Amino acid sequence: MVNKLFGKKIGMTRYFLGDGESVAATVIKVGPCVVTQKKSVDKEGYNAIQVGFEPQKESRVNKPLKGHLDKAGVGYFKVLREIKVDDPEPFELGQVIKADVFSIGDTVHVSGTSKGRGFSGVMKRWGFSGGRKTHGSRSHRIPGSIGCSATPGRVHKGRKLPGHYGNQRVTVRNLRIIDVRPEMDLVVVKGAVPGSRNSLIEIRRA
Repeated sequence: MVNKLFGKKIGMTRYFLGDGESVAATVIKVGPCVVTQKKSVDKEGYNAIQVGFEPQKESRVNKPLKGHLDKAGVGYFKVLREIKVDDPEPFELGQVIKADVFSIGDTVHVSGTSKGRGFSGVMKRWGFSGGRKTHGSRSHRIPGSIGCSATPGRVHKGRKLPGHYGNQRVTVRNLRIIDVRPEMDLVVVKGAVPGSRNSLIEIRRA
């Protein structure tokens, strides 16, 4: 049994629960993930399986990766990731792992790469309130004073300042699965998950 899988964020929607409550939900296309390699303690030093997600044309795969995937003989994939397991022996090369490893009501952690927002100021990046909006003010969106006077006479490390915002790994914890449709490889989770549409998502059991 695997405790996590990889997929693609389809987008957000409204979902009606059994009691008629309408909640915001995210639709994730989970898998199918194909086992491309088995790793054991004896050979690699740890137990894991490598899985491939999203089939890829042979012409888009470089020679080292092509040789690696040809050993398994299961095709070529855009994404290769590892999943740690207690015992890799029950798994077979080419075995397809689908969304039915998750069930309605499961609690999961979802990881992805957040949307990149480029170089942003402190109001957008950190939620600063900004300066006065009155006539004559020249500090509408600046951070204000960032240092001390004479002691220590420098800017402390970790000060919240303008800079690169987004495009980093983010994990949203304890989301509840409210629907699973294995025949369509879809999992619906309550709430929002990081990333833009069609971005790679890791979903693992809490």
